[in-house]
Amino acid sequence: MWNEFKKFAVRGNVIDLAVGVIIGGAFGKIVSSLVNDIIMPLVGLILGGVNFSDLSWKVGKAEVKYGAFIQTVVDFLIIAFSIFLFVKLINTLYERMKKQEEVKETAPTLTKEEELLTEIRDLLKQQRETM
Repeated sequence: MWNEFKKFAVRGNVIDLAVGVIIGGAFGKIVSSLVNDIIMPLVGLILGGVNFSDLSWKVGKAEVKYGAFIQTVVDFLIIAFSIFLFVKLINTLYERMKKQEEVKETAPTLTKEEELLTEIRDLLKQQRETM
């Protein structure tokens, strides 16, 4: 059983997933700070000094904090948009690398003799065209 667990835990996909979760958590904190400390205060100023985190309704003894919900939705939208841009960048880079590999595979490499023969052929074509 220990060997199975060790094989599972050391497998590349699990480690990649763990790194992704840790980086995602840290990224979430950065975006939350961006929203809470920069974006929402500016939005509040534009809307006349409204602080979204304080917005709530009282229904009997219950307090519905819809301002916190609005702030969480803004967090989500910024995180989703950031991830979209990051994935788009990675896909673009991947496509460029793939095209470069295809070009390298399709372009034959010529020996020195073939290069010289190609140059001679091209020179002969030029001479025929000028005649």
